[in-house]
Amino acid sequence: MTMETNKLSNRTAGAAAKSKWNNSKKEALVGWLFLAPEFVGIVLLYVFPVVFSLYLSFSEWNLVGGISSIKFVGLDNFAKLFDDEKVLMALKNNLIYTVLTVPVGMLLALILAVLIHSRVYGKSYFKVAFFIPYISSLVALGAVWSALYHPSKGPINQFLISLGITDPPKWLADSNYSLLSIIIIAIWAGIGYQIVIYLAGLTNIPEEMYEAASIDGASPWHKFTKITLPLLGPTTSFLFITLLMSSFKVFDLVAFMTGGGPNDSSTVIVFRIYEEGFRNFKMGYASAISWLLFAIVGLATLATWQLQKRKVHY
Repeated sequence: MTMETNKLSNRTAGAAAKSKWNNSKKEALVGWLFLAPEFVGIVLLYVFPVVFSLYLSFSEWNLVGGISSIKFVGLDNFAKLFDDEKVLMALKNNLIYTVLTVPVGMLLALILAVLIHSRVYGKSYFKVAFFIPYISSLVALGAVWSALYHPSKGPINQFLISLGITDPPKWLADSNYSLLSIIIIAIWAGIGYQIVIYLAGLTNIPEEMYEAASIDGASPWHKFTKITLPLLGPTTSFLFITLLMSSFKVFDLVAFMTGGGPNDSSTVIVFRIYEEGFRNFKMGYASAISWLLFAIVGLATLATWQLQKRKVHY
């Protein structure tokens, strides 16, 4: 009787374990079914384009000719990059754009954020006022700045003429000033976002540290350099990396304001990719330029991370 009871108990336990296992499999299957659309979207929208772009970078493909016209050419596209004056000009302009917009924008944003945080009444108003250009339509911003930059009737040149400058710059129409004009717009439009990020970092600094420094007789400059700047280190690193990556992807301002001109004086890497791929229909060469851009941004980001790690270590 005891043996039969044990057998029955074992069978019941086995059936329960089997049922639990089946339920777990069903739950796992349901979970994967819910995740399937996301995985399919990632594969179709991210993985496949990246892999296909890498393949195209070693190929010659006229977009009009269809898939059947793809021809493998090896490293020819990459070899051509370093002899293409337009690509080299775009790379040079992109470096100038990055060097001027990133540090200058961050410096201005830091100064304004500190002033708003410590000395200005109506902080909420100034946060919104500086942030509005960042979320405004590019078309609206472009229209406003095109009017401001007008060579003869624009307020900027009218002001310069009132100061006695008889031949003010032509701005967007001048190859010597077109890139600088776009840089000014980019700094003005993006500074609101940077101010908000810096203000968030400033609110995390304990006021007790400033009070202790005041008791010790520290000047405002010493408080800024010994307390504010070091404690804003992570915020600065975050902004620098994100702005560095976005600066190499600038396209909309160039396409809308100057179209890369005059004489390619304001063309940048992404705009050059657009021209080769969708104007000249050379998708293979455009993909090679894209991977050059990927390598530049990746190396710059990696170098920034390594520098930040060394600072934290020391």
